Amino acid sequence: MKIPSPCQMTLSLPRESMTRIEAVATTRGHWCDHFVPVSRVSISRVHHTRLLVPTLVIINLAFRSDSGKLTLSNIHTILRGGAYLTGFENSVKLALAVSIIPAILGTLLAYAIAQSRFEFLKRLVATASGVLANFGGVNLAFMFVASFGANSLVTIWLSRIGLNPWEHGFDLYKLWGVAFVYCYFQVPLMVLVITPALNGLRPAWREAAENLGASRWQYWRHVGVPVLMPSVLGSTFLLFGSGLSAYATAEALTGGTVAITPIQIGAYLQGNVISGEEHIGYALGFGMIVLMLVSIIGYVLLRSRSSKWLQ
Repeated sequence: MKIPSPCQMTLSLPRESMTRIEAVATTRGHWCDHFVPVSRVSISRVHHTRLLVPTLVIINLAFRSDSGKLTLSNIHTILRGGAYLTGFENSVKLALAVSIIPAILGTLLAYAIAQSRFEFLKRLVATASGVLANFGGVNLAFMFVASFGANSLVTIWLSRIGLNPWEHGFDLYKLWGVAFVYCYFQVPLMVLVITPALNGLRPAWREAAENLGASRWQYWRHVGVPVLMPSVLGSTFLLFGSGLSAYATAEALTGGTVAITPIQIGAYLQGNVISGEEHIGYALGFGMIVLMLVSIIGYVLLRSRSSKWLQ
């Protein structure tokens, strides 16, 4: 027996109501065709609300005193110097280091893979990059301690050939040791985000440049680099935000001894609050929101600029 669709079923409704239902069904199609888009819009609104509400709460509390009055004392406290300002300085240094270096390495690696003729290799690198870009926290910290610690496996191997990094100023548990660990997931992240831009370089552009007598260097100088630069810079902004906000790996690796803002915020969330500075944690969070906003705006502007060429 053929089962009619919901739009074709005869219901016990007045004739005028049935006429309107049939008109809607005729002009708009099956009701199921419109269910998924509406659901996606609703989910998107819920997602944006879940991000917006905590952000507004942090901003509000950052400008409140312990008694609930509006004040700028929290912002003055973190900007006048001391451990809080040092945390911001170290966080920015760390974010710059783990964005610029992985951006260069990731772009070179992605270009080498994009030029490969082996599709299996491209899929393998894309899959591995997706996994490694999301690998962090305690597991990553333990892996590097076991590999590059003072008496670990790789360090012992390097010592046998006279290249012990610890004897030349390297310290895994300091700021630049954290930067070294962050590169483990920042480079794969760069490979993921820059590969579509590299694939967007059309072979016809190179052929046209060669037909006009341009050398390989001239092609990259006047065509390839100008087209890719907005995507590379936008991806660098993305890496900057990722390195700036990372917390779990640095906390697990150093035990909170490195002065960076995410660790300081984590200390406030754990209840390590000085009397009279209960809202300093929110002020630190507000500072991180400002830095992340700069990173996001830069990423969006540069990616929109490159999209007109790489479609």
